[in-house]
This record gives sequence, C-alpha cells and structure tokens, in this order.
Amino acid sequence: MLVIGIAGGTGSGKTTVVRKIVESFSEGEVAVIPQDSYYKDSSHLPLEERLKLNFDEPAAIEWDLLVKQLQQLKSGQSIEQPTYSYLTCTRQPQTIHVEPRDIIIVEGILILCDPALRDMLDIKIFVDADSDERLIRVINRDIIERGRTVEMVLERYERVLRPMHLQHIEPTKRYADLIIPQGGHNHVAIEMMKDFISHKLNR
Repeated sequence: MLVIGIAGGTGSGKTTVVRKIVESFSEGEVAVIPQDSYYKDSSHLPLEERLKLNFDEPAAIEWDLLVKQLQQLKSGQSIEQPTYSYLTCTRQPQTIHVEPRDIIIVEGILILCDPALRDMLDIKIFVDADSDERLIRVINRDIIERGRTVEMVLERYERVLRPMHLQHIEPTKRYADLIIPQGGHNHVAIEMMKDFISHKLNR
C-alpha cells in the first residue's frame, strides 16, 4: 500500500491532480480520503455561528479520527468515512464505506500541518498556484457548490482564507517531497508523479 498526501491552498488545483492520478489507475486501485470529511461536528451551534466558522485552521479538523481511520486502512481494515455538509456546516449521519486499496490518497489544504498524519504519508505533495488563480476558482466553486454570493466569498477571502493560507498552509511547503506549480495544468509533473507511483508499486 502507498499512502500519498496531497496538500495546497484552497483553489490550487488539488482536486484536478487527484482526479488525474485516480484516472491513470484501474478502478478499485485507489481510495481517496478527503480532509473535508473530518471537520468537527458543529451541530450544537446555532446556524449563524456555524456560518462564521473558520475551516482553514488545523483546530477545525478531527485529526485523531482521520489518523485512526488511516491506520485502520493501512492494517487492512475497512472504514466508515464521515461526511460533512458545507451548506449546514454539520457532520452528516451518512458515512462512506472505504476498503483498503493499493493507493490511498489523503487530500486537503491542511494535511501537512499534523505531525502524526505527516508521519503516515509515504509521499507528500504540495499543489501550488498563484493567489489570483486560487481566488477565481474559489469564487466559482463557492457560488455554485455552497450557495454564496461574490461579496460573501470576497469578504471571507480577506477575513479568513488569505491570512489562514499565509499562517497555516503556505509554511507546510517545507514538508513536501514534491511541489507541483500550476496545479492540474502541470501535465509534466503529474505524469512524473504517476510514473513514480507505478515504480513504488513495482509496476
């Protein structure tokens, strides 16, 4: 089993990189564990307080559960991965059944922040992109997927996303084994990554 961590700022192109890696291997060979599934449950808070939560700091993640479930996968056990709704800012009752696979990808903006999780990653990747590119992607995504207005996205970017990126996410570049600039548009780096994975799996 090969455990790959893919980090990078919000809107950097992590999802595209993950998708291209998954598509290059046979169905059933890769399991993806999104950091977003492990946000702490906030259902005990009123909705207006939930909408003000900071999702871009390490304290928002239930690291113990993520590490425990990754350990279970590495030991050959299946897990029930939690799910999280950005619309209600609560953990959902539904879970996703995940079986151990040859390749496990842990993906999220903060995954290189936690020392215990870092130690479990065989390969650590940081997907990089210019701040203006990331902002454009965040605007498009949050309007379509999370029901926010442009004004709401820009206000959150200035108040939370930008300072949290500089404080928590950007510094984790130093832990990366590979930095992929230009996100999913860097076809050379992605092909090199695929070849490296195949080599590590003796293919």
